[in-house]
Amino acid sequence: MISRVDGDAMASIPEVDEGGLETGFSSSKKQILLTLKRQGAVSLTDLAASLRISKMATLKHLTVLEGKGLVERSFRAAGRGRPRAFFALSRGSTGLFPEAYTHMTLCALRFIEEKIGREAVERLLKQRAQEVLDANRNRVPDGSLKERVAELVKIRDEGGYMAELGHAGRNVVEMMEHNCPIMAVAEAYPEACGVEREMFQKLLAADVETSHRVVAGDAVCRFLIRGRTKVPA
Repeated sequence: MISRVDGDAMASIPEVDEGGLETGFSSSKKQILLTLKRQGAVSLTDLAASLRISKMATLKHLTVLEGKGLVERSFRAAGRGRPRAFFALSRGSTGLFPEAYTHMTLCALRFIEEKIGREAVERLLKQRAQEVLDANRNRVPDGSLKERVAELVKIRDEGGYMAELGHAGRNVVEMMEHNCPIMAVAEAYPEACGVEREMFQKLLAADVETSHRVVAGDAVCRFLIRGRTKVPA
């Protein structure tokens, strides 16, 4: 039996559209949405080039997406002549991307917090991170830092994070994630981000710094991963 408090907590969590990008969109519209998710604001010219179709056809797709409240346009000055139109995802597009059963997860975590305490929520998050670590430990090669991070990018991409390998320096590798499937969970329980960062460090045997976070309002989650200097025996 669910108490009044439990019911109110569940009612306060927004429902998630389970259809996402898998239903109701042509291949071109899906590509537009994915491109905007990864790159942010993009000009009509660049979008048309990436789709390999005319600007008129691209604009037609964008107009439909605007009408659905998924895309918004802005204008930027470009020297002489008319300002250039740029397109970006609107807040209404959030439910299109993987959200890792957000509604059910939040209900469960809030129930645990109410009945046992906040510490129990963090223990559960750490237990889940350990399961992910154990399941993927053998996938990460004993190679260079870049090779290890590249495998982590694949793992995260499979989980719906739209991960990408960024700049790779001598001892620093950048990883970016364009989608946050646990966005609502991270907003309610910020410790979830720290637990994931610790899991990265264990999986990569490296130090991980989070410089940008979607939950904090940034366009991407950006991680700077530094190799650890081995101390001679």
